[in-house]
Amino acid sequence: MSIKNGAVDASPVQMYSRLLNLASDSLAKNEFKPDTPNFREERSSKSSQWKPCADNNKAAVALERSRELSNGYIMVSANGGLNQQRVAICNAVAVAALLNATLVLPRFLYSNVWKDPSQFGDIYQEDHFIEYLKDEVNIVKNLPQHLKSTDNKNLSLVTDTELVKEATPVDYIEHVLPLLKKYGMVHLFGYGNRLGFDPLPFDVQRLRCKCNFHALKFAPKIQEAGSLLVKRIRRFKTSRSRLEEALLGESMVKSTVKGEEEPLKYLALHLRFEEDMVAYSLCDFGGGEAERKELQAYREDHFPLLLKRLKKSKPVSPEELRKTGKCPLTPEEATLVLAGLGFKRKTYIYLAGSQIYGGSSRMLPLTRLYPNIATKETLLTPQELAPFKNFSSQLAALDFIACIASDVFAMTDSGSQLSSLVSGFRNYYGNGQAPTLRPNKKRLAAILSDSETIKWKIFEDRVRKMVEEGQKLRTRPYGRSIYRQPRCPECMCKF
Repeated sequence: MSIKNGAVDASPVQMYSRLLNLASDSLAKNEFKPDTPNFREERSSKSSQWKPCADNNKAAVALERSRELSNGYIMVSANGGLNQQRVAICNAVAVAALLNATLVLPRFLYSNVWKDPSQFGDIYQEDHFIEYLKDEVNIVKNLPQHLKSTDNKNLSLVTDTELVKEATPVDYIEHVLPLLKKYGMVHLFGYGNRLGFDPLPFDVQRLRCKCNFHALKFAPKIQEAGSLLVKRIRRFKTSRSRLEEALLGESMVKSTVKGEEEPLKYLALHLRFEEDMVAYSLCDFGGGEAERKELQAYREDHFPLLLKRLKKSKPVSPEELRKTGKCPLTPEEATLVLAGLGFKRKTYIYLAGSQIYGGSSRMLPLTRLYPNIATKETLLTPQELAPFKNFSSQLAALDFIACIASDVFAMTDSGSQLSSLVSGFRNYYGNGQAPTLRPNKKRLAAILSDSETIKWKIFEDRVRKMVEEGQKLRTRPYGRSIYRQPRCPECMCKF
């Protein structure tokens, strides 16, 4: 992880100094006490009753499609970063099955934000993807030559503005299928979250799970670097978890040296406190006038439509935004949550994410209370990172691997795509022993509103209750993401 040295980097910014001092005292007192489970397992024995079975073709009627009956070809140009692209790929597979079409291997659009020219084969194993799904969806690497002129003329182009967010099968049948039949192909451009989760045929839903959890395997160079990353975190002792095998392959996991000592346990923390997110939130983060001016300047440069919309709407105060849980958690708030949950000072933390707004001053509460912090940049040498240096999606894949393989995963924003996909993988392969900690920002804001008077013991109790509530075993509610909550009959079998 890197940090951004902005205007507010000159002096440390702390919003809850009293609580931080109490947290520091508590960590010092508990340093030599026996370790507690610290949320190492989910709070329900029923979670282990759910087993992965999206790859079980006998679990549902096969979606076999003959090439002779194909309605045409679907091209997809996916936008966003690694995680948005992953969702787009799985949605595209489902749409191809739904419309009885042949899918052309998805392409990734170049983004001025991500600045990554990577294509499918740079991140995932193309042949495995095609082979694994061949019985249900026909996938080819390129559009046939006779249809390329149709694509070049944009005759069958469908943009994201023409497909509503989380579109239904009916939307595709009414708006996409006629074009597909007319031109023999359709190009879904800027494609992302354009397929809803319900209602959807059982087999199509299962296919999305099969794609996400089984068909998409990282390219060998990413697997190798990810394997090395996890090995170094665990001090070259293997945990041999099914999570690691699913991500890295059995050969990568088995090659780890098996020692007498237990592998080092670690917590992965995904901090979402980048400048774009901070500015877009319209919240205050204790940096005073200098911070407000810097964030307003960023909004003027990057979010003109947001400012235009704000002029037409009733203003909402930063205090109200915080109270309703709309503000990103700062590194300081994440530190207080970890301390409130009882994680000791010696806890080994893998930090995932990109540039932290405010620079090293914002990170001080975390680094002072939890000094054993590692990132991919500290665990891998510059030479080992060199092949990924200018490829943000490939670097994100390394964070993706380290977070999924962790003993405990903690997020600061449950709306983050990476956090959603990571927690879904942990639910799918974790057998109830891969907990995810997600603070409720609204409840946490209420707890922190008493920061000047609350006793530490009461703070601990309230934080624990908040996180335990978020850990309760739940099957996927209607309409919610199947990638995040795969506990449902289409993805997993209950024993």
